[in-house]
Amino acid sequence: MRFGAHVKRGAEATRGVVKECHDRGADCAQIFVSNPRAWAGPTIRDDQAASFREAWRASGLGPLAAHAPYLVNIASPNPAFLERSRQLASATMLACGRMGVDLLVVHSGAGGTNGDRDEARERAAETLRRTAGDAEDVRILVELMAGTSGAVASTIPEAAALLEAAGDDRIGLCLDTCHLFAAGYGLDTPEGVGELFAELDVHGLTERVGLVHANDSMHPRGERRDRHENIGDGHIGIGGWRAILDRPEAADWTFVLETPGDAQRHAADIARLRELAGS
Repeated sequence: MRFGAHVKRGAEATRGVVKECHDRGADCAQIFVSNPRAWAGPTIRDDQAASFREAWRASGLGPLAAHAPYLVNIASPNPAFLERSRQLASATMLACGRMGVDLLVVHSGAGGTNGDRDEARERAAETLRRTAGDAEDVRILVELMAGTSGAVASTIPEAAALLEAAGDDRIGLCLDTCHLFAAGYGLDTPEGVGELFAELDVHGLTERVGLVHANDSMHPRGERRDRHENIGDGHIGIGGWRAILDRPEAADWTFVLETPGDAQRHAADIARLRELAGS
């Protein structure tokens, strides 16, 4: 298992990311490569990208993930918004390739509350296919949503349907523990954790999990509310985390925090995860 956190690149670029990892005792990291709340894509010169790539490689840390900007909706029913989302996803993927980023995480998207689910899934699948083709060395991962209205994929069966529609084995899965819990998965009990892993196995998705966003939940199970809490301090709790980390399938997984707090608080979360994992 590898444990890390979402960190800021800052003005020092790679050196900043590496320092943020060291401050947290992290093995790996997730970053944004552009403003996460703006349509303006990455503006990284070739020399900056090359410097970032080489410095990260020299750090011995990894993998390195990037999260697509929040504005990207790969299943939008609005043609103009969908095209803009596809352009930004593509630009982000290309920047990731230049910078040596290993994984690009994109939300599974929403098709609108009145939209046809099959049509929304096809739009999302087409976006994923296009984005996956933009960089050979970067793997795109679909992050499941928290059971919110109109979401293309919040459950494992919905993820399986989306990946089947995309039809590209290079596309993987990002699980967010808070999202899964909000969508109704019982990650607070060993039985509920077992049911999740059974679904992954039945749908052939265990090996396609490329990243886990390790977040406890501020709200109880099934409330469809995406509010992250620190590890063990939320409704998933210590028992739930122990059950997740005890699973043999998770032995090779990468866990990245998106929990509240500064580097010191993240370091405590990572230390707790390592303790529960017995590493």
